[in-house]
Amino acid sequence: MATDPLLRQGPDSTDLILRGGSPAGSARIALTSAGPALFTPLALVVPTLLVAFWMALAGARASTVFVVVGVIAGLEYLLGWPAVAYSRARRILRVEFAPAGVPASLRLVRAARPDDWLPVDTLREVRLTHEVVEPYEGDRKPTVSTLALELVLRGGRERLAPLPFGGDPQRLADALEALLGPAGVVVELRTERSTRPRPLSNSGWTSGGSASAGSAGG
Repeated sequence: MATDPLLRQGPDSTDLILRGGSPAGSARIALTSAGPALFTPLALVVPTLLVAFWMALAGARASTVFVVVGVIAGLEYLLGWPAVAYSRARRILRVEFAPAGVPASLRLVRAARPDDWLPVDTLREVRLTHEVVEPYEGDRKPTVSTLALELVLRGGRERLAPLPFGGDPQRLADALEALLGPAGVVVELRTERSTRPRPLSNSGWTSGGSASAGSAGG
């Protein structure tokens, strides 16, 4: 029944592949998140500098300011590390539907580990958003195509941020409808097209400056 490259039918299940790889485990994800968490203090550099600025205005010694800024950056890192690890652990790698032919159950396979199996009627709707950003006239960059997936579940929803997509979205939607339609799951496809904005040009500013200079010279 799987008729789209993202749908892979095995002996026991049909899998909707969203990201490559297998669950890595919570401990490994926590370790590999230590490096990316270093960007947390950089992302919060503005409030940190504001604290340093107000301390300097209050007359604090430079050494004291450096110590406080270092402590704040360390706390930001310690808070950012579990946040990054949690976000990575919750990433959905694939959705498994079992049995393969007429699914009665589904589960989300996350980067840390698979969720528990749920009855397929827990899934109310699958929303596919195909976003196409086309080049403006004269733009040499290619068209960018992404796909966002939203699973509307009985107790909430799971949304996967847009991922690079080079396939046929209608073909994927038809394959999902054929697979999940008998269970009463609605599959909705929406396509959004836009044109990449032109980069801002400084020609107007330059010409304006030249005109002013000429006027002053006269």
